[in-house]
Amino acid sequence: MASFEYIARQADGKPTKGVMEANDEETVADRLLANGVMPISIKESKAANNLMQMDIGKFFQSKKVDIQELVMFSRQMFSLTKAGIPLTRAIKGLMDTSTSKPLILALESIHSDLNAGTNLATAFSRHPHIFSELYVSLIHVGENSGRLEESFSQISQYLELEQETAQRIKSATRYPIVVLTMIVGALFVINVFVIPQFARMFTAFKAGELPWATRILIDTSQFFVDFWPHLIIGISLLYILVGQYRNTEQGALFWDQKKLKVPIFGSIIYRSLLARFSRSFSMMSRSGMPLITSLNIIGRVVDNKWVAQHIINMRNGVERGESISLVATRTKMFSPLILQMVSVGEETGQLDDMLDEVADFYENQVDYDLKRISDYIEPVLIVFIGVIVLILALGVYLTMWDLASGSRSG
Repeated sequence: MASFEYIARQADGKPTKGVMEANDEETVADRLLANGVMPISIKESKAANNLMQMDIGKFFQSKKVDIQELVMFSRQMFSLTKAGIPLTRAIKGLMDTSTSKPLILALESIHSDLNAGTNLATAFSRHPHIFSELYVSLIHVGENSGRLEESFSQISQYLELEQETAQRIKSATRYPIVVLTMIVGALFVINVFVIPQFARMFTAFKAGELPWATRILIDTSQFFVDFWPHLIIGISLLYILVGQYRNTEQGALFWDQKKLKVPIFGSIIYRSLLARFSRSFSMMSRSGMPLITSLNIIGRVVDNKWVAQHIINMRNGVERGESISLVATRTKMFSPLILQMVSVGEETGQLDDMLDEVADFYENQVDYDLKRISDYIEPVLIVFIGVIVLILALGVYLTMWDLASGSRSG
């Protein structure tokens, strides 16, 4: 996040200037317009950027704060601001009671910034590894509207829903991950330690032509024994190369699009993203933030490049004067039922309420699928395990049967 110097004109015509931290000039302009200020000039402040890197560079190296810590912090800030506690005193108190080292370091910096006269949103924006742009934007709106406690309340509720969704996904995927890990471990042990023993036994008995299943087992085991270092190196290199490709703009777009088409999990991820989009859009709309600014921010925090691309296209349509329902229809991301709800919300002026209904709809679908995910995966895992056991059984017992038959005939 960079620092930008701006010159603007207030609603009463008076000029004003200042410094704001943001990702780009467009974000600065959006925030100024949301505050009723018309930007005249915006340019990057290199001196401020160098100073910020010197003063708080160490914070960017800190690991992210656990979402549970962030939920608790947001709840406490809501209670303290609602009670009228001064911000510096509230931050100081939370800094002394927090157990998260990265959060404590960030709060120390925020406390110093507040004492130096920096507003709360700007102080928060200097720690993007902890506070997302969505978080900072809502704080900015709350500060300027005099409803900061409502902003913290909305943020805590939003983070709680995010946390619940993440926990449901972890619970649903824990079983298949454990089973697949055990299968991989078992196959490794069988191929490296067990099958070579059977191969030596068959050689000692001078078995003739081995059955196809036995040949598959022995050849596979021999491949693992001979090339396991190469396999580890190859898999590691592939992992690194894929990771580097995913870090590129094109790679991230390709990966984010393809993972939404993965059987079973793809549709769950997709609907979870749409629920997040709807919930975020509703929250920002209710806070009074302009539609263009809301879509611009959500497009950067939705955590999926392919979905973000469609959201940015929606923003471009709104900038041209098109309605939300029209640009949403053009993206082909939403079902007809959802589009109808958005259209009704736009016509009645209750778009935020309709978006909440959309978010509830998608979250309920995700919750239902997550509860039944084991029903989808168990048959696949059973068939997979059955095939492996069948090949092992045939590979071992067919040869032993031939040896027994040969000894009886001899």
